[in-house]
Amino acid sequence: MTLLLSLVVLALLDSTSIGTLFVPVLLMLTPGRPRLLGYLGTIAVFYLALGVLIALGAGPLFAGAATALGATGYWLELVAGVLLFALSFRFDPKRRPEASDALGAKWTARVHQAAESPRALVVLALTAGLLEAATMFPYLGAIALLAGTGVGLAGTAAILAGYCLVMILPALVLFGLRLALADRVTPLLTRVNGWFAKHAVGATGWILGIVGFFLAADAASRLGFLNVEFDFG
Repeated sequence: MTLLLSLVVLALLDSTSIGTLFVPVLLMLTPGRPRLLGYLGTIAVFYLALGVLIALGAGPLFAGAATALGATGYWLELVAGVLLFALSFRFDPKRRPEASDALGAKWTARVHQAAESPRALVVLALTAGLLEAATMFPYLGAIALLAGTGVGLAGTAAILAGYCLVMILPALVLFGLRLALADRVTPLLTRVNGWFAKHAVGATGWILGIVGFFLAADAASRLGFLNVEFDFG
């Protein structure tokens, strides 16, 4: 698997988070058609700025760690991947239905409060980005992959900008359908909203599981346990 494809997969995972899909869908269902493009632009710029700041320190850190640890670093990557995959099962929505319901209700209330003001939508986007910063595992994985490629800060910033565009692309596609088809797309948006309301916690789980799989598979291939070369950079 090429580095580019890996980054696209991670970006699409990030596109299914509360801030990048659930909130935009809620805004599309809100009467008055709030300024969704302003919201999406704000959260994309926030992610990009945060990613560049992390990359400034991640590059030297990963380079130094790779030199100092050698094969031990891949063993640590393998352990981290397995632990993330195991942790994902703790987010099964069937085990914690009340947590998903509470989370969905909380974000629905936030969206309804912010929908009437463009400034409040910007604050809502920044709030979503900050609250999800601790769990943006796909984005952190993408930055880690880029840190080992030697593309430099300018190249990393450009690639992360493309990453952020892919991240908000599903919401933009739904918004385009909303503009083109008006109320005819409402049943689809309602189904997406209902799924998120019931599986908000579970979505975090399967994201953790997929990122854990990527890390474990990459480490296993580099350690010679697999015949498949994942080529993550």
